[in-house]
Amino acid sequence: MSKRAPQTSTAKPRKSTGPVALRTKDFLTVTDLSRPELEALLNLALELKARPQPHAHALGGKSVVLLFEKPSLRTRVSFEVGVYRLGGHALFYDHSAERIGSREALKDYAKNLDRFAHCVVARVFEQSVLEGMAQHAQVPVVNALSNTHHPCQALADVLTLRQRFGKVAGLKLAYLGDGNNVCTSLAHALCLLGGHITVISPKGYVLPTDILDTCKELAQTSGGSLTTTSSLSAVDGADAIYTDAWVSMHHSDAEARYRAMRSYQVNPALLARAAKHAIFMHCLPAERGDEVTDEVIDGPQSVVYDQAKNRLHAQNALLLSLLAP
Repeated sequence: MSKRAPQTSTAKPRKSTGPVALRTKDFLTVTDLSRPELEALLNLALELKARPQPHAHALGGKSVVLLFEKPSLRTRVSFEVGVYRLGGHALFYDHSAERIGSREALKDYAKNLDRFAHCVVARVFEQSVLEGMAQHAQVPVVNALSNTHHPCQALADVLTLRQRFGKVAGLKLAYLGDGNNVCTSLAHALCLLGGHITVISPKGYVLPTDILDTCKELAQTSGGSLTTTSSLSAVDGADAIYTDAWVSMHHSDAEARYRAMRSYQVNPALLARAAKHAIFMHCLPAERGDEVTDEVIDGPQSVVYDQAKNRLHAQNALLLSLLAP
């Protein structure tokens, strides 16, 4: 088994100030946060990771309902375990056989849930379902994934970068593949924090125009940047290389996607073009042999399991800030 590369930074939590005062009731996209709020959440996540005991009863007596239209490993387990570690109760509701809003009106559904639970965490197909839930529920609604955004994954991703490099501002990350929900939220987070992201995609799979515009606005005030290209030379000198599965759960054009993405595989030769200290990132699940080879994902530069672990700490920081008194 390959040994992991040593961390280039030993990022430590700063002195705790408790839960972060957020300007938003809900967390539907990364852009619901300001830069100071996101940085404070990362600090709190590091504190929770290093010293969990002081917060063991922070959510005592509070319940979080998990609504999942899509299958999950990391998202479900990290939220259930995380709520338990904070002293709360998590209730899982499987919606894989019935979309939210199909049996009864979304408004009625949301207004019933906020009478029972203190927070709603939803993993859905359509972002509009989350927006409707947030509109009608008085309790916080958290986006645990939609077809267009995956903000909880982005929290874990920038936390992982912070741990490895001691900062996010100024880092260069190359993302290869489809401009999907993971790419969108990652781009939002990096541009918000002053990082530099280059999205390398084949023609027809780039980030939507509205996402590009939002990222450019965020980057103007943070000093970060977003670049899009189809050239693999953009990985040269990168601090991190990130990729995701080429075909997501809602895609029906798998064959065309595999053909378009084949040359964008992250393999040892491509990883060698990045900086010597570069890390490899993936949100998982991975299609080994497609977007990434075993040599890379199992190699010493891979931090994919650190990212998965950081889902718990980043989400707990978010839940504390949304729910703790």
